[in-house]
Amino acid sequence: MVRIKPFAGIRPPRAFAQEVASRPYDVLSSQEAKAEAGEKSLLHIIKPEIDFEPMADEHDEKVYAKGVENFKKWRNNGWLLKDSKERYYVYAQTMGGRTQYGLVACCHFEDYLGGRIKKHELTRKEKEDDRMAHVRAQNANVEPVFLAYPAVPEIDSLVDKVVQGAPEYDFVANDGFGHQLWIVDDDAVCARITQLFAAIPALYVADGHHRTAAAARVGQEKKSKNPKHTGLEEYCYFLAVIFPDEQLAIMDYNRLLKDLNGLTPAQLRQRLQEVFMVDDKGDSEYRPAALHNLSMYLDGRWYSLTAKPGTYNDADPIAALDVTVLSNFVLDNILGIKDLRTDKRIDFVGGIRGLGELKKRVDSGEMAVAFALYPVSMKQLIAIADTGNIMPPKTTWFEPKLRSGLVIHELE
Repeated sequence: MVRIKPFAGIRPPRAFAQEVASRPYDVLSSQEAKAEAGEKSLLHIIKPEIDFEPMADEHDEKVYAKGVENFKKWRNNGWLLKDSKERYYVYAQTMGGRTQYGLVACCHFEDYLGGRIKKHELTRKEKEDDRMAHVRAQNANVEPVFLAYPAVPEIDSLVDKVVQGAPEYDFVANDGFGHQLWIVDDDAVCARITQLFAAIPALYVADGHHRTAAAARVGQEKKSKNPKHTGLEEYCYFLAVIFPDEQLAIMDYNRLLKDLNGLTPAQLRQRLQEVFMVDDKGDSEYRPAALHNLSMYLDGRWYSLTAKPGTYNDADPIAALDVTVLSNFVLDNILGIKDLRTDKRIDFVGGIRGLGELKKRVDSGEMAVAFALYPVSMKQLIAIADTGNIMPPKTTWFEPKLRSGLVIHELE
């Protein structure tokens, strides 16, 4: 069973929602955040280095302190207000005509530590430490994590009834994505949602692995300092938006290489024929058509790469991944990339940028070759998490990203 609960959210009044809400901290550089942040933007709280001139280091203690100062200022100015009672919220995102409906709730840190909130990526301690510093300083989860759950028809039905009413927030952000938020005010509905989730065996981290790990560590830390700890304290819970798996779509996460490891383009194509059936598509943009089919942009031309039998194993959730085939047989064996996390010769581009971004960076001479992958499915992600496996780095890209600042969770 997983434990979720309603909470009294801190959120902007309806008139300020679009101005306060921002893109997440980790999709913007400090310079981009500074350019994007309006007067009321949450970016002043989640990326407070933008308020220093010259720009301060984001890990500086004075930056964390500035974030706390700004959070207090936003509340004092009435740009963020705390709800009077605990409730759930429904958050809808619309992109390209597709809408997904998530439940804004609090999850228990012990469910993460106990493996009932499952991960599919490794985390880096320094990034966890940074997120912990933010949570500690604010004593709040200012930004939510993005979780998924196996769809439950009754939960779908309850959410559907909620969204028949008028939304509290309804706006289209500058990136063209629609955002709506409803308040679940009916105590009986909230109680039933809690009960239904208690029967779900596991939740899955879709996006926000470092935030989830940091929230769990903060919960442990506060528990250790409280001799009267019961497990019901507000600090035991962290902010999440939980979506049914059937509504989610994962985008491709593609690779760019700065050089060919001493090979000529012709030599690389020849080596690739050991692993793939290689089909020259000319100068027409080629997108992978199915699992075990990749595309490559090299020397002004697009290629279809279809993995040969024996390079993958569909009975093994990791060996079935195209990113595993590419990493093992091409990036490692041919191009000499041994560690995707640290090698400076490789870069990663989320599918939201399109194949045109790959072509542009290769044509400019910045990169030598690009590989585009067929997207991983939610079924694959869940299978990997359920078997305790970890995906290779930079495998999944979820879009739209959760807007930060629509609802905040205080730890006291």
